[in-house]
Amino acid sequence: METILEMRDIRKTFPGVVALNKVNLRVRAGEIHAIVGENGAGKSTLMKVLSGVYPHGSYDGAIVYEGQERRFLGIHDSEQLGVIIIHQELALVPLLSIAENIFLGNETAQRGVIDWMEAHSKTQALLKKVGLKESPATLITDIGVGKQQLVEIAKALSRQVKLLILDEPTASLNEGDSQALLDLLLELKGQGITCILISHKLNEISRVADAITILRDGSTVETLDCRAADPISEDRVIRGMVGREMADRYPPREPQIGETVFEVRDWSVYHPLHTDRQFIKGVNLQVRRGEIVGIAGLMGAGRTELAMSIFGRSWGRRISGQVLLNGQPIDVGSVEKAVRHGLAYVTEDRKGNGLVLNEDIQFNVSLANLKGVSSAAVIDSGREYQVAQSYREKLRIRCSGVGQKVLNLSGGNQQKVVLGKWLFTSPEVLILDEPTRGIDVGAKYEIYTLIAQLAAEGKCIIMISSEMPELLGMTDRIYVMNEGRFIAEMPTAQASQEKIMRAIMKAS
Repeated sequence: METILEMRDIRKTFPGVVALNKVNLRVRAGEIHAIVGENGAGKSTLMKVLSGVYPHGSYDGAIVYEGQERRFLGIHDSEQLGVIIIHQELALVPLLSIAENIFLGNETAQRGVIDWMEAHSKTQALLKKVGLKESPATLITDIGVGKQQLVEIAKALSRQVKLLILDEPTASLNEGDSQALLDLLLELKGQGITCILISHKLNEISRVADAITILRDGSTVETLDCRAADPISEDRVIRGMVGREMADRYPPREPQIGETVFEVRDWSVYHPLHTDRQFIKGVNLQVRRGEIVGIAGLMGAGRTELAMSIFGRSWGRRISGQVLLNGQPIDVGSVEKAVRHGLAYVTEDRKGNGLVLNEDIQFNVSLANLKGVSSAAVIDSGREYQVAQSYREKLRIRCSGVGQKVLNLSGGNQQKVVLGKWLFTSPEVLILDEPTRGIDVGAKYEIYTLIAQLAAEGKCIIMISSEMPELLGMTDRIYVMNEGRFIAEMPTAQASQEKIMRAIMKAS
């Protein structure tokens, strides 16, 4: 099989950081080539070099594509040769239609006038190829994230893609949408399209990849051929990624569970826009001191909405019910009041709602507790620096310094900054919504260890996760949620994936 792409001795630096150090990558035509590594290993940076996001001249090394050395000065240069990248944060305009998004910047025009009939006709054909039945006139905001991913692929097909790069394409998808996307990648491979897939989900990689290149600390470790006689185990890949064996995916715990500290009674919430629609229906929840309680459920079950409504009523309307702390009712009518009473909420959307990306680590860590770094309503920058530095050391945040913008941190390190921000408020109750989404196995273990330490200190932890092995590996007790209700509750020791899914199916 001929080589379509070779990246030779790629070196890329940022101020104070060597992101890539003599990385080599060889991709064969018509294969699905996976790139794996811990957060900060350099995967996304390497793909940005390839696609021209980081233009020629800003890195050392050579890119050989279709037998010729290429010097891409921007995305437009790479796209003209059929190299298309789909980033983890989708580049779609929510209030434009599917057709408008697919041909944005590549309009079907005659003498400067867009031919909408042709655009819609071509869009229909492209949507059929990716398995979507939506009308080309449908707004992007009206379809789910899984379908938006497929629209991005349709957009790539409209530009005669030869090499498709997907950066964490299933990070925000449920299991059904993830499987549909992987099936489509296999179909595209059958049509001769080469794919580079960046993913932390090793089970998905083992299903579709023909080869796996492992990066660690900005360097190439090795490339594994998945078509060899002996199948490549997940443990083998993990060993290459983290440089060590990981016999246990979850830290050992000996829970010291005390009395009930946090309680939610008969909690009901209506949809913020459709105010006649009850979204959370009479939920009762208890968490004891030192306990990690999981909330399982399919996407759309209401887990995030429940968490946000409890945390300062930041989601929903016509909210009723009681929240109690140490047996006493507390007022959580605003985020400020919830924080004052010892609640903290680590959002599933760290980039949209958890961090101010263009600010540095120091700014973000102190954001939820400015009083803790202020004197007479004036921020003490020296104290702020000390606090940020202490959390950098405590949480092992990999960065050039606390003055580094969080925008330039890996996903795992961004998540640690979010945790640091909330830990600085000294919470009694910590609600973690998808705390390891988009994070590699090594960084996950560090986050799990931190969660276990917080529970050992007597904190109450509520953990929402779409990854059932994570809930089974980390929690003491699990609530199962479906259509806005808790439909089952079980000690984790007696739970299994089958038992949880059976409860959901029975209630549906």
